[in-house]
Amino acid sequence: MKIALVGNQNSGKTTLFNLLTGTNQKIGNWPGVTIERKVGRIKDLGDDLVDLPGIYSLSPYTIEEEISRNFVLDGKPDLIINIVDATSIERSLYLTTQLMELDTKVIIALNMADRLEAKGICIDTEKLSKEIGTDVVKISALKETGIEELKSIIRRNKNAQVKSKEIFKSSLENEILKVRNELKVNRFMAIKILENDKLYQKYQIAIVKNSRQKLEETYKMDIEEIIANLRYDYIVEIKNKSAKMKSVKESMSDKLDKIFLNKFIAFPIFIAIMFLVYYLSVGVVGSFTVDWVAGIVENFGLLVEQGLTNLGASNWSTSLVVDGIIAGVGAVLGFVPQLTILFLCISILETTGYMSRVTFLLDKLFKKFGLSGETLVPFIVGLGCSVPAIMSTRIIKDNKERDLSIMLTPFIPCSAKLPIIAMFTGYFFADNSGLVSASLYFFAIAIILLSAIIIKKLFMKNSGTAFISELPEYKLPSVKYVARDVFDKVKEFIKRAGTIILFCSVTIWFLLSFSWKLEYGIEVEDSILASIGNTISWIFYPMLGTFSWEAAVSAIQGLVAKEQVISSMSIIAGFAEEIEEGSMLFKSAAFKFFTPISAYAFMVFNLFSAPCFGAIGAMKRELGSTKKMLKAIAFQTALAWILASLVFNVGTFMSSF
Repeated sequence: MKIALVGNQNSGKTTLFNLLTGTNQKIGNWPGVTIERKVGRIKDLGDDLVDLPGIYSLSPYTIEEEISRNFVLDGKPDLIINIVDATSIERSLYLTTQLMELDTKVIIALNMADRLEAKGICIDTEKLSKEIGTDVVKISALKETGIEELKSIIRRNKNAQVKSKEIFKSSLENEILKVRNELKVNRFMAIKILENDKLYQKYQIAIVKNSRQKLEETYKMDIEEIIANLRYDYIVEIKNKSAKMKSVKESMSDKLDKIFLNKFIAFPIFIAIMFLVYYLSVGVVGSFTVDWVAGIVENFGLLVEQGLTNLGASNWSTSLVVDGIIAGVGAVLGFVPQLTILFLCISILETTGYMSRVTFLLDKLFKKFGLSGETLVPFIVGLGCSVPAIMSTRIIKDNKERDLSIMLTPFIPCSAKLPIIAMFTGYFFADNSGLVSASLYFFAIAIILLSAIIIKKLFMKNSGTAFISELPEYKLPSVKYVARDVFDKVKEFIKRAGTIILFCSVTIWFLLSFSWKLEYGIEVEDSILASIGNTISWIFYPMLGTFSWEAAVSAIQGLVAKEQVISSMSIIAGFAEEIEEGSMLFKSAAFKFFTPISAYAFMVFNLFSAPCFGAIGAMKRELGSTKKMLKAIAFQTALAWILASLVFNVGTFMSSF
């Protein structure tokens, strides 16, 4: 049996999906997390469960609503589980009334039932079930209560008959019946035909137009407004019969919002929180773990080298394993502890509900630069990875604004850029690594806003959308879900290190070890990689102040995967003669290639240049055009070069005083 899970954004839908199927889809306490439908199998039942994007209605105004509506209409699910926020039942039941008009059995799961008492709400599920005409069950996906009862109801409704219920005034119901009889359609289609829905334009015949005109003359308003108002009248009626409210004290969320959304201290708090995130992940805690892991990797490399030598392995095979694979992959894996701390901090901020406040807080600021708060969702997701961040731009309604967001989202420092930031700041700015790394985050926001102004004024005039943000209740983060979220992100990073980074590391080793005549054991300056680097090093001279082929080829490697910049440098350093006894490979390379000013400029270039191949592919899909994608890459890389060159030259000029 195929079951669809449908509900409002931020209703706990994905949490329930994970609970029923045992999978671990992304959970974020703000709208727009589930952009595509996810499929799993319900434990103990064996039925397929489809997690659809969070929506508020079945009118296709947004991409999420189109995805969800297309599935419930064309995917023909056998059953729909409508997850409803029990603390906001009046808002949530609007979607429910539309689902009840389909030819599919609906079960209502009242989620967050554990909060009802604190909210002063009492819901009589038997009365609600009788009034609305379907099964209703109270659950708490977070507390894992009511789940077995929900499964029992699913079993009971596998072959249940569907019966539509009339909920409108007789004047509207009579016209709906006329349309149904004339066109031989179901209740849902009849209502959408009356609303002149774009999906049913072909049904606009005389009888439909006459019915619509008659209703609009009777109610003195547009037909969509008539139907919406009558839906809410019905919802209020059944709410009054089945739910009671009692006065309660001011909630903890309201008290916390007086602090986190205070017009005077909200921005300083946000800055302090982001500084703390980078201080913990890149600063003292993170840098200690990097040195510790780097020591393990280096000792492991020495042991492997000794073992291979004792086994009689050739020089080139020993070098491949030690200088290519272990040095390259190990340099990236050294940042796993730091990334774990970053992922942990971001996951906690998401699950507590603070990220919703960030979108609300920055919405006014973004509007001044021609962007709505909707663009903040991709930027927040981008702290983890640019690929899902680019995909999440689908929640933006305005097409031009969505294209702009796709171009700008890769500017956010993602997890793949953290190794670059961490290693450079840890070596050149050891005493202020947290502050310097946080400065790059806020520098990225400033450049995003500046770019938005320029592009909007030149190419996207009169575009933009209104932003309606839902502020969920603050929640204590679930240890289980935070742990699984962090584990999955770290696993994905390690997977990249074991595949893409491994392949690139072996490639770099080969290009460093051989000449164009495929001679082994040559000087590094005579290698294939050095000759390639020398050919393009002039491009990076304005941001480095030197012709460094090592930095040039490492930066180009960042197009494959940003982590590869560090991996590439570590391998190159392994071939350098200037390495001091007992020194870390990268530190030797960094000492040779950079100064503090050029190091910061190099970080800026890698922050704003074209993203990795995976993100470029996502850009092409979302922009819908190779031409648009190439323009975006050209814009990103040109801007990165200009900014990095400015940083180096201005920094050099200021340091001369």
